[in-house]
Amino acid sequence: MMNSQEMETAVRLKLNVVVLLLQDNAYGMIRWKQQADGFPDFGMTFGNPDFAAYAKAYGAKGRRVETADGLIPALQAAFDEGGVHIVAAPIDYTENTRVLIEELQTAALGDAR
Repeated sequence: MMNSQEMETAVRLKLNVVVLLLQDNAYGMIRWKQQADGFPDFGMTFGNPDFAAYAKAYGAKGRRVETADGLIPALQAAFDEGGVHIVAAPIDYTENTRVLIEELQTAALGDAR
């Protein structure tokens, strides 16, 4: 949402642009990092508009991906169609701790031996 006004520019200039929007209904990466550092979860979650409808309000096209299997077809369709598109995909950061902290620490300790 910090740069959503650029949708109007892209539509007005008749650009071919596909925006992949990772929707987490929060300042998700900041929220996750604060949690990993032991800080309380405060003020990091919020609601979002229907981004497919939001794109249409700017004269662009919008899609929402519901499953991981739907991501590639949605992106391919947007690229094939041309014009300005938002493809909104939900994202879940729950695996970050395992992958980006625990597994990296284990790997780093293994490398140090």
